[in-house]
Amino acid sequence: MKNSNAFGIWAEQLAQRYLQQQGFTLLVQGYCCRYGEIDLIMVNAEQLIFVEVKARASTTFGEASESISLNKQRKVIRTAEHFLLEHAEYQNFSCRFDVICIQAQQQIAKMLQQDFSQLTYDLDWIEAAFTLD
Repeated sequence: MKNSNAFGIWAEQLAQRYLQQQGFTLLVQGYCCRYGEIDLIMVNAEQLIFVEVKARASTTFGEASESISLNKQRKVIRTAEHFLLEHAEYQNFSCRFDVICIQAQQQIAKMLQQDFSQLTYDLDWIEAAFTLD
């Protein structure tokens, strides 16, 4: 597995654990349909959050928070709508689109092992990062 793939998987797991510490329960990881993919779908009481996880190992191409384009937002929204059509039991839940950004504080490109447990990072949880409007 390439380091970038392993880093992305690690970031999603980190985001999932973080949200679970905030009281959310994982409903689905990596939900896919013809419209796109949602990294995490989490639930808490009657609130459903659709989470896009963005991780960066360097700032060469910008911060993680800068990488959620309007096109990506539209894909996530359409994918969420598809999820709600398939899962009628959640249609009355309050829904929100969140982004979790993980910015590594050092380069990982030369790491030979795919153990990111000692990696120093910043995690930023952006609640209601975008809306249906």
